[in-house]
Amino acid sequence: MLELGIKFLISYLIGSLMGSMIMGRLKGGVDIRTMGSGNAGGTNALRTQGAMFAVGVMIVDIGKGILAPALIPGLEIPGVAADPELPRICITLACAAGVVVGHVWPIWHKFRGGKGAATLVGTIIVLMPEMVLPILLIWAWMLVILGYVGLATMTAAAAAPLYVALMRLPHDQALFYYCVAMALFMIFSHRSNIHRMWRREEPRNDSLMVFRKKKQDAGDGPS
Repeated sequence: MLELGIKFLISYLIGSLMGSMIMGRLKGGVDIRTMGSGNAGGTNALRTQGAMFAVGVMIVDIGKGILAPALIPGLEIPGVAADPELPRICITLACAAGVVVGHVWPIWHKFRGGKGAATLVGTIIVLMPEMVLPILLIWAWMLVILGYVGLATMTAAAAAPLYVALMRLPHDQALFYYCVAMALFMIFSHRSNIHRMWRREEPRNDSLMVFRKKKQDAGDGPS
């Protein structure tokens, strides 16, 4: 259990390295947590700082999601022996969970982080790469239909355990539990979005709602 705990902690510390804060330092001290929605994630970065800034944020946040489960489980730590009774998949999933938790509650930034979606995608790239494209397509489809980024993210996260249940059970039970936990965690981290949607105050990207726009255009005629 010592190995599990330490590698989870290392992954958490990696997750606490926020892409938006790193990019903000490079841009002269910009803190997007004081702008827009106040969130340190990619969506607020795009809204407040533009596309290039947001791309840099996404590279860091997805990259650390890849790094933690790909490299930390096999890391040899002086004085910490590998636990022979603990399946390696459990170490890998603990590192994946740790880096996502670190992104949401980063110790380096007073526990004010993002919502974890990009970092979760990074972990999925390592754990089940064949699921990345379907998840992104589900996210894009929901965004085009309804226009809510948060709702699209939660829906895509919920699709991951469904995929594992249909395609990988009963063999990959640990991965299924990880996906269920992360789906619930995404819902929790987006709770403010849920509250705003309930009050009909959530910003919606109408420009991305392709089908709604076409429907409106079809109804317009010469006056």
